Amino acid sequence: MPAFICNTCGTQYAPTDKPPAACPICDDERQYVPPPGQTWTTHETLAKRYYNGWRELEPNLLSITTFPAFGIGQRAQLLRTSAGNILWDCISLCDPATVALIKGMGGIVGVAISHPHYYTCMVEWAHAFNVPIHLHAADREWIMRDDPAIKLWQGDTKQLLPGLTLICAGGHYPGGTVLHWAEGAGGKGALLSGDIVQVVQDNKSVSFMWSFPNFIPLSAPRVEGVVAKLKPYAFDRVHGAFNDRTIWQDGKGVVERSAERYLKIIRGDGSYELR
Repeated sequence: MPAFICNTCGTQYAPTDKPPAACPICDDERQYVPPPGQTWTTHETLAKRYYNGWRELEPNLLSITTFPAFGIGQRAQLLRTSAGNILWDCISLCDPATVALIKGMGGIVGVAISHPHYYTCMVEWAHAFNVPIHLHAADREWIMRDDPAIKLWQGDTKQLLPGLTLICAGGHYPGGTVLHWAEGAGGKGALLSGDIVQVVQDNKSVSFMWSFPNFIPLSAPRVEGVVAKLKPYAFDRVHGAFNDRTIWQDGKGVVERSAERYLKIIRGDGSYELR
């Protein structure tokens, strides 16, 4: 039986003889069902119509993006270390060319994902490389294709490998996670932020939302919570969820100043003054 994939968000479901009646990920107000209604595809069909492109973001960090854009359109990131490679966040297409390229770079020892919108075809990736998937237990209800490869973790942090730390920062999902890379940015530290901390168009600031497509803001206490969870970590760069979304310097300062701006506006008196 095929494992159907939602065309709107890219989430893959457990194998069934016909498409699911609905996509709970898209029915949730943090995502959306398009006006024409829900449609479905399969990984086999996807592999015939799409391909993955690569870009080096910095030494030992590459982004992988599907073309033409599919689902939400986020990028996965391949992080290479002397202790093994990690796939950060996930995309739906895991085709033979991508698998061969990653194996040629030493394969991966695990997959880690920031939040349910990027779970996509995580089981396909885990099976292709015979590795575990690290998800925060707070978001277990959003796992639409369960598998023994999925390893749930709890608490505020989890060390994946030396110098690689998963941080449950919360944000628009309770288990929203970022990845701190201590050796990134030439040893100054880098944050792989998914859209828990969303790098915006100017590449000079970040923002926070409960629902990005529906423009529903994140509450002030949750934004404060994200900043507090990141406080102990040094990072100069922030690599966001989408192509060309990277803060290249003073990343921690940018996050903290952006949060201050956000909180001033959301708690403001309507005068539109930031000063």
